[in-house]
Amino acid sequence: MADFKQIVVLDNEIEANIMEDILKDREIPHIIQSYHVPGYDGVFQFHKGWGHIEAEEEYRDEILEIYNDIKKEAEKKVKEEFKEKGGQNGKD
Repeated sequence: MADFKQIVVLDNEIEANIMEDILKDREIPHIIQSYHVPGYDGVFQFHKGWGHIEAEEEYRDEILEIYNDIKKEAEKKVKEEFKEKGGQNGKD
């Protein structure tokens, strides 16, 4: 097996699913490891993040670029939704 290293910590399952789809499409060998431990009800995920991506070092830059693009796009959408609501926090 290849020498996989931890590349990036994921914040949530949505990020994990998006990254999984993109990495599969680009045929980048990887492992997505969740920090969920049955019986601890998400305690580790609360403190450490949802999980992480492992891959060969040669894919590090590409994976980080994909991840950063996803984060930027999500931030952009949140800002747009905030503007659409007139800058309110959603409470009427």
